[in-house]
Amino acid sequence: MMQEKYKRLLAFLFLLLLAGGTWYILSSKEFRTSEGNVFGTTYHIKYLSSQDLDADIRYALSEVDYALSMFNDSSTLSAFNRGEDIPRNECFDAVVSTALEISRETDGAFDITVAPLVNLWGFGFKHRENVTSDMVDSIRTFVGYKHLSYNRQKGLQRHHQQVSLDCGAIAKGYAVDHVAQMLYKKGCRNYMVEIGGEVVARGNNPKGNRWNVGITKPVDDSTGVQNQLQKVVQITDCAVATSGNYRNFYYKGKRKVSHTINPATGYPVEHSLLSATVIAPSCMTADAYATAFMVMGLEKAQEFLEKHERLKAFFIYSDEKGNIQTWQSSHFPQ
Repeated sequence: MMQEKYKRLLAFLFLLLLAGGTWYILSSKEFRTSEGNVFGTTYHIKYLSSQDLDADIRYALSEVDYALSMFNDSSTLSAFNRGEDIPRNECFDAVVSTALEISRETDGAFDITVAPLVNLWGFGFKHRENVTSDMVDSIRTFVGYKHLSYNRQKGLQRHHQQVSLDCGAIAKGYAVDHVAQMLYKKGCRNYMVEIGGEVVARGNNPKGNRWNVGITKPVDDSTGVQNQLQKVVQITDCAVATSGNYRNFYYKGKRKVSHTINPATGYPVEHSLLSATVIAPSCMTADAYATAFMVMGLEKAQEFLEKHERLKAFFIYSDEKGNIQTWQSSHFPQ
């Protein structure tokens, strides 16, 4: 009888200690901030946790850099572009497989094989030069997602020796997802990860509300210091990415040359769409579709969205008189 009472007492004390430990962990949680520079831009991360995860965040970012950076000679992407045999890499495989899916879905408006054209027009490693139609036509022979194939067993295969990749329009979004997934695995359920304007938000902000995300006005500013907002939306449990031609461009005479290259023509896009903001389940897909819409232009992008209701988009464009106008798809946050 005494032994049973003793066991019950021990069980009660154990439960008491467990409850006390749980209360301590929950009460010690606080919103923490991690900030820095990466991929030629900045990152700002806010998360609710009882532990400092700054080192884990930096490690997650380094994994993406090692896999997908064009400016890191040791990266998997750089090795692939040099024509070397590459070891399998989880980050690299995730991005290139998704990129090919979106290329097929957008009929090539999004295409990671655009790297040689990006360089030709002066937005990659090379300096700008006088671009001729012969140069463009020559390079277009080995630009196109159909020169690539991917399967889980063999990974990514190229079918033309000169194919090279530029994952700049999807890698940043993937990096946001990668950090967000790490935070979730560490037990975080309230956080916002932002890298260079691309965002994943989950749960609530420190005030207990949805997270506020600003959409920048498309004001020509190659310095990146002007950040006037066109719109602020409240989001949670989703991702947001924006693509535009108002930051990365140059003038050739009176002609503005944008960094968004149409893979089909080989030339920088010239149309009324100034920026495209996409809300999607993952930042990697939001990033890629935002670029695809900038290539398509306003009308084709609107037609695409009518058939793909899982995506939400907000467009800023100029009308025939040069006035700034906006358009948003159904269900885009007010």
